[in-house]
Amino acid sequence: MSIQDISNEDRARVLVQALPYIQKYAGETVVVKYGGNAMINEELKNDVMSDIVLMQLVGINVVLVHGGGPEISGMLKKIGKESRFVNGMRYTDEETMEIVQMVLAGKVNKDLVQLLEMHSGRAVGLCGLDGNLLRAEKIVSSEDLGYVGEITEVNTKIITDATSQGYIPIVATVAGSRKGEIYNINADIAAAHIAAELGAKKLILMTDIRGLLRDKDDEDTLIPVVNVSDVPRLEREGIISGGMIPKIRCCVEAVRRGVGRAHIIDGRIPHSILIELFTDEGIGTMFY
Repeated sequence: MSIQDISNEDRARVLVQALPYIQKYAGETVVVKYGGNAMINEELKNDVMSDIVLMQLVGINVVLVHGGGPEISGMLKKIGKESRFVNGMRYTDEETMEIVQMVLAGKVNKDLVQLLEMHSGRAVGLCGLDGNLLRAEKIVSSEDLGYVGEITEVNTKIITDATSQGYIPIVATVAGSRKGEIYNINADIAAAHIAAELGAKKLILMTDIRGLLRDKDDEDTLIPVVNVSDVPRLEREGIISGGMIPKIRCCVEAVRRGVGRAHIIDGRIPHSILIELFTDEGIGTMFY
């Protein structure tokens, strides 16, 4: 069924049903970490942009945080440099860091600004270097990761200045240190820190899976709601494992630092953000 097949009565009914949620979130801040297939598939990209513009139009302060792993890998391949990962994190030597900064803060960020503007939104592209938004230091681990950083400070003034003037901030996750180094920052972690510092109502992480599954091989075993106090037990039981561990720890950190709710949602589903915000059932897994 296409949008043209929906009767005017049904359209009006949908709007009325969404009204309580619109009232609930009007004036609140929602931080969306944008990634996965929704960032690659052209149709899904347009869905996400239209969702974000709609959210802003009904009074929600939206902040979009993005990574760009596939684009970085593609550019490295073009210059004949192999991508290397250590414990799931991109090893970032000095040359790779230059590519990361160029691709994330340059091409990907400005492409998203342009795409949002094409959907009648007002966007401003930022990175962690702008207004000292993100300060970082080198991650110290058993294996050297190069210029991969952990966030030490968040200064959200440039974000709140932008939203107060009617702009949607789009944030690329590179950060500077007090000594002048530039670091590559995991986008999930950056989104969680920004959401906590803003006192966001919600943090939404877009992924390529339905959410937290009791059986990782069966998408019908979705766990829709998780209390953050249950996360250590779920890790011990092996339900939270592999690549889900860092994502869920980001959600836990955000909630414990004051974010109202954190969500892992399936970005492969069209308009998944609106489904999460404006329906009773929502989508994916909610952490509270």
